[in-house]
Amino acid sequence: MKIDGGLDIKVKTESGQTYARIPATGVPPVRAQSRTWGKLRELVERIGGAADHFLVVQRIPDRPLVFIQTARDGDGAYDLQHRTGRVPHMWVARVTDPGLVAEVMVRWARQEDGWDAGVTWGREEFGLPEEAPALAAEVAARAEEYVRELLRDGYLGIEAMIRETVYLMEDGEGASPVSREQAREIVERLWLDRLDEQDKWAEPTGPDRLEQAFAALEDAGMVAREDFACCRGCGLTEIGAEADGKPGVRGFVFFHHQGTRGAAQGHGLSLYYGGFDGSEETTKAVGHEVVAAPAAAGLSAQWDGDPGRSIDVAPLEWHKRLVG
Repeated sequence: MKIDGGLDIKVKTESGQTYARIPATGVPPVRAQSRTWGKLRELVERIGGAADHFLVVQRIPDRPLVFIQTARDGDGAYDLQHRTGRVPHMWVARVTDPGLVAEVMVRWARQEDGWDAGVTWGREEFGLPEEAPALAAEVAARAEEYVRELLRDGYLGIEAMIRETVYLMEDGEGASPVSREQAREIVERLWLDRLDEQDKWAEPTGPDRLEQAFAALEDAGMVAREDFACCRGCGLTEIGAEADGKPGVRGFVFFHHQGTRGAAQGHGLSLYYGGFDGSEETTKAVGHEVVAAPAAAGLSAQWDGDPGRSIDVAPLEWHKRLVG
């Protein structure tokens, strides 16, 4: 799904922060034709401190081993690198100008012709790992079914899906018949199949509209979280921490992972909401705001006005686009 004015990228920093579909706005004073004086430029200029030496940029949707990244120590120059998939090399450059680093990243994100111009690239060779041993047919089939479920849910990235697949295949003693390398081969293959499938979906899908609704609620002063926690009880326990350090937050809304799985199976979705002051009056007011947001995004939301009941979004065709 396109966000107007944003780049279809996800940026991950060493410090653990993640930014998706960030703006690339503003005009630099010399290169007026370039529009990189936005959040990406800020992040590039920021790196170099303790536990914040690098950032990695992937396109949305992510494709295995396709990325551009940069690293910097202190006030030194930037090491700029990009990779084009499962190939035994990476392209590398040394750049002193943070504006040029950000500009190249923006052009890469937009897949512009000649995006890599203005930088002198070298080729760094390395070997590819050996192919993982083949799995027994029954084990492979079971692992593939887990991966397909995770892909239908749509919220995990490639690396998280690999970890989850190994975990789900564990026996009662914590041993798994699937290694990370074997899980990677399954995940990357089925991930690419899913990308081909989602290219055929009409825009916007139900989850696209849901994302729009949650973004609007967040902008209106709510803590709005998709696929948050494992269940209702854990979500209600953990949601308060999401409001820490955010002034003016009036309430919250979330749906949990069990709800995501149910929606992916065609059962609709329940939204849980409330106010942080614990009062029924605030919870009811939040409920009215929450039920209006999916409707404004083109979804059908039902609620009887009882602050003790969830808000239900149905019918909902669950075509959740992969991000990564």
